[in-house]
Amino acid sequence: MSNVSARSAVVLGAMVLALALSACGEGASQPPQAAPPPPPVTVAKPVQRTVTEQDEYVGRFVAVDTVEMRARVSGYLEGVHFTDGQIVRDGDLLFSIDRRPFENTLAHAQANLTQARANLAYAESDLERGNQLVRDKTITQQTFEQRTQAKRVTEAAVAAQEAAVRQASLDLEFTELRAPVSGRIGDRRVSPGNLVMGGTSATPTLLAMIMSIDPIRFEFTVDEASYLRYERLARQGGDVASRHGGAAVSLKLIDEPEFVHKGRLDFIDNAIDRASGTIRGRAVFENPSGVFTPGMFARLRVPGSRPYQALLVPDVAIASEQTRKYVLTVADDGTVQQKYVTLGPAMGHLRVVKEGISADERVIVNGLMRARPGQKVTPQEQGALLGPGRPSAEAGSPRAN
Repeated sequence: MSNVSARSAVVLGAMVLALALSACGEGASQPPQAAPPPPPVTVAKPVQRTVTEQDEYVGRFVAVDTVEMRARVSGYLEGVHFTDGQIVRDGDLLFSIDRRPFENTLAHAQANLTQARANLAYAESDLERGNQLVRDKTITQQTFEQRTQAKRVTEAAVAAQEAAVRQASLDLEFTELRAPVSGRIGDRRVSPGNLVMGGTSATPTLLAMIMSIDPIRFEFTVDEASYLRYERLARQGGDVASRHGGAAVSLKLIDEPEFVHKGRLDFIDNAIDRASGTIRGRAVFENPSGVFTPGMFARLRVPGSRPYQALLVPDVAIASEQTRKYVLTVADDGTVQQKYVTLGPAMGHLRVVKEGISADERVIVNGLMRARPGQKVTPQEQGALLGPGRPSAEAGSPRAN
């Protein structure tokens, strides 16, 4: 029994040895595997363009002219000649006050003026007769001086009555309240039939308010550091947001994607607010459609630098290493190089690079995950970085002032 087991073990060992030798022979006959090719990446050269950095601010629209309609004379309101909220033009009739009391006052003043002029005519003729009589010694010098004095008194009375007639005419004119400016009027505050108090009273009655809409102003605040930067750039000849010139600005409403509305800066305040450390600025925009409404919020973009030549790369080509930013470039031999960069503002899908790369370097814009500094890659050239959605040459630098 032991001999059979021994023979079986010898046969099994021979079979294992034959299989091992066969496997070694097959492995020796196969060629060695080739190294994988360098991974492909897409590269492109930076875009060169003249850019102007833009600062953004949040502000409100305010009317150029705001007028409170108040009566100059007291009386009963007779009529309202507008619809609440309509556009009114300069000179349009808005309110009318009962004219009859003022017509009577004017007629009374005119009658007094006629009487005063009649008295003056009599005094003048009486004085003229006195001139001859005093030369003939018919009347005394004292009587002649009394006639002279009477003429002067009647002249003063005529002047007073003329002033009364002018005032009565003005009061009669003031019974019609006309729009002093063009704009949109609010709702009426008083209905016809009510007594309104005029300008001579302690509290003149507010009838309505008018706000001009075209043009319209936009007010915003600038921090002290930005204000100093604007002033220094302006002294160097830059068209920036300073008090020395009307810089071109652009604006967008809260539901608009782009800064499509163009205007000009027209005012910088004369003092910095001590509480907030900001200074008030103002721009003017045309508003023919009336979309811009006083009190409405919007974002304003103002030039924050002089135009300069800049290099731009896509945002997707920029990577981060803790607090530092870098891009990956490809050398002539296909080696990946890491370049730390100093970034500027964004321009659409591109980003300004102020320092770190040159204009002739090939920047990896696609395939960053397959590239490692020091390794080889297969670069594939990409066309122009600016596709159909070409951004404007204004670089935005948002500020939430």
